[in-house]
Amino acid sequence: MQFFNELSKKDFIKEGIIYKKKITDITTKKVTDFYKVAPFPNYKLNDNKATILEKGDRNFLSFEFKKFIGYKKNILEVGCGTGQMSSYFAIGTNNYVVGFDPTIESLKLASDFVEKNNIDNVEFINADIFDDVLKKDFFDFIWCNGVLHHTKDPYGAFEITVKSLKKEGFILLGLYNKIGRIRTIIRRYIYKIFGKIFLMLFDPTLRNLKKSKEEQLAWIRDQYTHPVESTHTFDEILKWFKINNIEFINSIPESSPFNVIKRNIFEKSYEGTFIERILQQFIMIFSSFGSEGGLFLFVGQKK
Repeated sequence: MQFFNELSKKDFIKEGIIYKKKITDITTKKVTDFYKVAPFPNYKLNDNKATILEKGDRNFLSFEFKKFIGYKKNILEVGCGTGQMSSYFAIGTNNYVVGFDPTIESLKLASDFVEKNNIDNVEFINADIFDDVLKKDFFDFIWCNGVLHHTKDPYGAFEITVKSLKKEGFILLGLYNKIGRIRTIIRRYIYKIFGKIFLMLFDPTLRNLKKSKEEQLAWIRDQYTHPVESTHTFDEILKWFKINNIEFINSIPESSPFNVIKRNIFEKSYEGTFIERILQQFIMIFSSFGSEGGLFLFVGQKK
């Protein structure tokens, strides 16, 4: 229980590698009820260490993140779901990984996979991020991708999360963009009115998943029927960073469309002017970012 603050330790019970705390918040329970139906991402029957490594290595972002982490680090994944990314960060390393998620059904799948595959450097926390249970200045790296926009107060959740980040530690934060998500918002109305058949005409990601009905359902639920969702701008997140003493390092897409030098995501980049950032967010609408949901990523380092 080294990752808990002193006041919170007594509130948890331990079941295997899961530390559990009762979820009481109405909004958080709404989200957990949503993921009970179809935990995301789910495991395939043949998944093991090798397949999880292969999936993670194929994803440019997770591969670069794991490579940059190195060894003997404390890593937090906020909103880990079924724990596939947490397992990926742990496999083949001596890092200590903690997956945090409010949905116990998802964490049981995560725990079963970890124990079955003898991954001994991962543990899970089943709690609400707003319970504020984590020790300050404990984690070297935080992965929080596609999570906080599904909470009742994204900035409040961010503020709580970064308290647990060490000085000089890095956070990777992924959120839906207020401008770049416009195509998905339009498609959501198409889905509500005409259903899945018409949606297939406008959603290329859904068409690419045509061989798997299960993956199609998971995508539709995540993108078009989630009960709690918010969108955010580049400048909003820069403000979050500034208030919490986080230095902007880089972003995907680049914060300015005129950034022509291709850098590693953890290498310092130009944050652009206000006009450049607005322009880049409009460009997102017509690029693969807008087509695939309008998610953008910011990397910051705690000063």
